[in-house]
Amino acid sequence: MKIFILASALLSWTRVDAFPRLQPEALGSLMEHSNRSGDCPYAAINKPEKRQIGFDPKAQYVSTTGAHAFIPPNFAAGDQRGPCPGLNALANHGYLPHNGVADIPTIIDAVNTAYSMALDLGTFLAQYGTAFDGNAVSLDPGYSIGGPTAGGQILGGLGLLGTPTGLSGSHNNYEGDTSPTRGDLYLKGNDYLLQVDQFQQYYDALLENTHAPEQYNALFNFRQARFNDSIANNPYFFFPQFAGVFVSPAGYAFPPAMMANHSAQYPDGYLDKETFKSFFGITGQSGSFKYQPGHERIPDNWYKRPVSDGYTIPGFLTDVLNYARRDPRLLSIGGNTGTPNSFTGIDVTAFTKGVYDGATLAQGNNLQCFIFQLVQSEAPGLLTGIYSDVTKALGALLKTISGDLVGLGCPRLESVDESQYGKFPGYKRAKGV
Repeated sequence: MKIFILASALLSWTRVDAFPRLQPEALGSLMEHSNRSGDCPYAAINKPEKRQIGFDPKAQYVSTTGAHAFIPPNFAAGDQRGPCPGLNALANHGYLPHNGVADIPTIIDAVNTAYSMALDLGTFLAQYGTAFDGNAVSLDPGYSIGGPTAGGQILGGLGLLGTPTGLSGSHNNYEGDTSPTRGDLYLKGNDYLLQVDQFQQYYDALLENTHAPEQYNALFNFRQARFNDSIANNPYFFFPQFAGVFVSPAGYAFPPAMMANHSAQYPDGYLDKETFKSFFGITGQSGSFKYQPGHERIPDNWYKRPVSDGYTIPGFLTDVLNYARRDPRLLSIGGNTGTPNSFTGIDVTAFTKGVYDGATLAQGNNLQCFIFQLVQSEAPGLLTGIYSDVTKALGALLKTISGDLVGLGCPRLESVDESQYGKFPGYKRAKGV
């Protein structure tokens, strides 16, 4: 979890020449580490342990037969599919309930069983999605992987002030702009259906006959182009702390990390283009692709990443920082201010009322403290109109976060200045302001 320290450091930006930048002190520290390590700046601080990755076909095989045979969704009957192709595929293969509504333990188990997503990342994402887009106070807390629906015991019960939106209605809470395959909400009118032209760009950028980590590394130009496209065309572009800085990179990192097929030749995975098409519900040939919503499927004869090399929060954030080292804007909190090409970052010192700034964020555990405390501080206000008892709704998520903060000696962040968000129309529009 210490990778959060550097990730948070890169959030300490102020506006210069229309883009947020690192404070001089933090920038100097970052560059010093980078020069010393010759690698990602994080590597000099806490270099991840290298693992010998092997291939065990029996342990890594993922079944697509019997109980896990592909069954497409029945939308007329109320089945839900949404913006996450990986979750859609799990519902189509019976690893998640076929109706697309699942409780937290089922979600955690499904992503671990089928994709080797580690328990730390799977638990955090399931708890966050439930609190913000599902029902965290039901008898079996969980959420819809698509839109609003009658979810019985999972989504029903007392304490909820409205209908859970599901992931398809989670703009700026879970889903965000700059997705690789989904359009910006205020440009395309929805943020959950695949845009074939964007998929084509992703497909073209995916290197063939290449190990998955190198495939991800080579997707940087595509990721940067999508970010620039939102800035240049979406006056309502907003890049918040969670949906932007944390979740948005997943669309680029997760396919090579968890959709790649593994073999003795590619023990660290290779995402071939037919596998890529299958996971995204695409048929046809390049240049004339056809998209069938909700028909994402796990290919036959597909082998997941080794269980011993599960995709963890530190592993994911290492991938995030890989790109951020080359374009620090990708870790900014900010957005356009009502016109294209007006991207502005928040002032972290004013935002935290002086508790954090560019100089102190680089010291000790302050940076890790900042990013977790920001979630703790903002979540109650964001959920006030959703639950009658916000404390109960946030119990599981905040308990997980508090466990990570124990013993870090964090400065006390009482509250944040949310008026900093007032200059971003995309933020206000998503909140109905």
